[in-house]
Amino acid sequence: MPGDDAYVAGAFEHPLRLAPDKSVAQLHAEVAKGALEDAGLSLQDVDGYFCAGDAPGLGPLSMADYLGIQPRHVDSTETGGSSYLIHISHAAQAIAAGKCDVALITLAGRPRSEGSTATTPRSWNTGTPEGPFEAPYGANSANLYAMCAKRHMFEFGTTQEQLAWVKVAASHHAMHNPNAMLPRPVTVQEVLGSPMVADPLHRLDCCVVSDGGGALVLTRREIAASLKRPLVRVAGAGEAVMGQAGGHVELTRTAAAISGPLAFTEAGVRPADIQYASIYDSFTITVILQLEDLGFCEKGRGGAFVADGNLIAGVGKLPVNTDGGGLCNNHPANRGGMNKAIEAVRQLRGEAHPAVQVPNCRLALAQGTGGYLGTRHGSATVIFEREA
Repeated sequence: MPGDDAYVAGAFEHPLRLAPDKSVAQLHAEVAKGALEDAGLSLQDVDGYFCAGDAPGLGPLSMADYLGIQPRHVDSTETGGSSYLIHISHAAQAIAAGKCDVALITLAGRPRSEGSTATTPRSWNTGTPEGPFEAPYGANSANLYAMCAKRHMFEFGTTQEQLAWVKVAASHHAMHNPNAMLPRPVTVQEVLGSPMVADPLHRLDCCVVSDGGGALVLTRREIAASLKRPLVRVAGAGEAVMGQAGGHVELTRTAAAISGPLAFTEAGVRPADIQYASIYDSFTITVILQLEDLGFCEKGRGGAFVADGNLIAGVGKLPVNTDGGGLCNNHPANRGGMNKAIEAVRQLRGEAHPAVQVPNCRLALAQGTGGYLGTRHGSATVIFEREA
């Protein structure tokens, strides 16, 4: 009924990191099946479907036909890696408005099989307003994020050692994840000793490239309560976009500075209340910038905040990316927002690995960015709460 809150009933992460013999549509179908089975529901129960630009063909039109569903509400919002957290917000709004009762959100891709890397030149559509002006400079993911890191170092004194601590924390979590691409703990010295990709970012400052995907199922409370799964509520959400503002580029500020406060206000909580955080980690600098903009530390203090294991579960103040994140676990379809929500749900359900499980976790945050910091990007923040 209209006015219902939305609850995460099912969550599933594809176990494969290399899938050369599967199509993207097949991966979408497999993660959909996994999330629905986790919820105790079936495709016949789905009446809302959400996907982004990674979906093949005409997005929800093609995938709804492939899955054999007849949704009465669809959404194909595309903001890169932040799309799936925005879909959570949009699905919650649709459920509250009575537009659907069971919302399925899927992500899948094969960038590893297709040979994608962080140094692959951006594909420019000459129909975009920025294309003719930016294409000649040869931007790619690595050098755009390196530019942001270099500026942060210049303005605030952030060091390469501090950047490396983000990778170290991720690796200490990934060692407990049997599906992680990089399951071995690394040291700060190993990160700094890995090959330079784009100054100041080394290879180990960059996320992995993986196939795979993930899916979530959201329902209204009455359905969620009947499924005998822990009740994980979407407590608050915010979304934002940020561009170059006619040349007034802010390399050390992300749209999380906008989406974060919106989510915190809606949830009625503060950053200090969050017990676990999934933070988009395409590069180590990505984590530092978002932690600052979400209010976990002051602007410019992100480097100091992440140093000395402060993001490691059981060691630091704020456990971050306890599945190993995009830096060590997986980054399917070159979009990591979905997996941020999945690990937050695991923590709230008490289903994370015992070595990284946050005791009595009741409030968790998932943060995603999409597009490219340094040019234009989207941001989405979702706060989840486990009900007693």
